[in-house]
Amino acid sequence: MIAQRLGDRDDTILGTRDPGQLQAPLPVRRLDFDEPRTLVKGFEGVDVLLLISAGYGEDDTVIARHRAALDAAEKSGVRHVVYTSLTAAGDHLPYALPHRWTERRIQESTMDWTILRNGLYAELLARIAAPSADGRITAPLGEGRLAAVARADLADAAVRVTVEASAHAGRVYELVGEQAVGGADLARAHGPHVTYEPETLARTRARIAAGGAEPFQVPMLVGTCSAVAAGFLSPTGGDLRRLLGRAPRCPLAAAVAQCRVRQCSPVASAGTVGSRSHGGAAGRGFPEAALP
Repeated sequence: MIAQRLGDRDDTILGTRDPGQLQAPLPVRRLDFDEPRTLVKGFEGVDVLLLISAGYGEDDTVIARHRAALDAAEKSGVRHVVYTSLTAAGDHLPYALPHRWTERRIQESTMDWTILRNGLYAELLARIAAPSADGRITAPLGEGRLAAVARADLADAAVRVTVEASAHAGRVYELVGEQAVGGADLARAHGPHVTYEPETLARTRARIAAGGAEPFQVPMLVGTCSAVAAGFLSPTGGDLRRLLGRAPRCPLAAAVAQCRVRQCSPVASAGTVGSRSHGGAAGRGFPEAALP
């Protein structure tokens, strides 16, 4: 999404592990957080770097990737790094620690910085709380709610901050939604034929594990559902509106649209929470560089 939004700029470079998989009208460099030797050269000439978190993996793996990227950014002379982190409300989540480690490393670095603490995607609800063929949403969300955010809004915010980086130096933004939604809300959004039926975490854990998820993915997804059910992810905020200069997209509409695109069925694996892949970034100053 970020690469698409930067596609009309003449000062942007994209970076990815597999340039052949990226279709964008911009120069592309090979950058692999698991191969640090690709990073110093890949960041040459970059002034502002948008670092997309590499959250797909165990904590030590993610931290190693982020350390390699930030070390290379400093060595290459990057002036400003913008990092897509995790909302402060997510400190209870199993994957929060690498984000907080990365924030600390960035704030102690020689670079200027901006931290975008992203709320959880509205599209995540299309996976963890999708209607079954008989119109039932079965998920362990209890009566909890999630201040979910459409991915497109987070991409828009990231691009705006990256392009105007100097105006956002030293800032931490909490990019959560303005509307907290729960399982019953999602059922109503799908139509009168859909109902919401909470299930236990134990049943969800067993279903995810049986679906072939990676071992680290199981606690990621179950922990997310648990935090939603306990009410820790319901706080809303206004930073997103202020960055966008408009109202955020409706999270329920985003979730339902994603579900229809994917022809959703209830989740059997935990790939949703860890789906930030192996990292990326976007930046200005090559004059501009970007990793989707």
